[in-house]
Amino acid sequence: MARKHEVGATMSEPNVVPMADVMLVMLIIFMVVTPMLTKGISVDMVKTHNPIAMQAADKDDAILIAVTREGRVYLGTNQVNPEEIPGKVKDLLANRIDRTCYIRADARARYERVVEVVDNLRAAGVDQVGLLTEQIKPRTATAE
Repeated sequence: MARKHEVGATMSEPNVVPMADVMLVMLIIFMVVTPMLTKGISVDMVKTHNPIAMQAADKDDAILIAVTREGRVYLGTNQVNPEEIPGKVKDLLANRIDRTCYIRADARARYERVVEVVDNLRAAGVDQVGLLTEQIKPRTATAE
């Protein structure tokens, strides 16, 4: 009887290098895409205990106005002067039933600048103005 010769020993451990390569590529993709998912300009919003949920502010066609701590005003991602808001918002509100605009103001923005934006939105014929805030995370009890 002839014996079969073993070509090579079987490998008992998996090769994880390709899996690590795929995971690193996915991590890079998520790191690049995640900042693009935020709508408008990033501001450090005011934190409250009892915010009202405004899911309509997350819609693609929602009109978002951001006020930064330096006092700059953005309509979507475009910087505008507060005096330009009525004309531009009127154009955006044309043929819309829901005439609500949302303001994302930085916690350290001057109150005067936020009131100026609200006043210009009222001049544009906005029915409702939503002031977006973040909820304060409840503290968890720590074991002593």
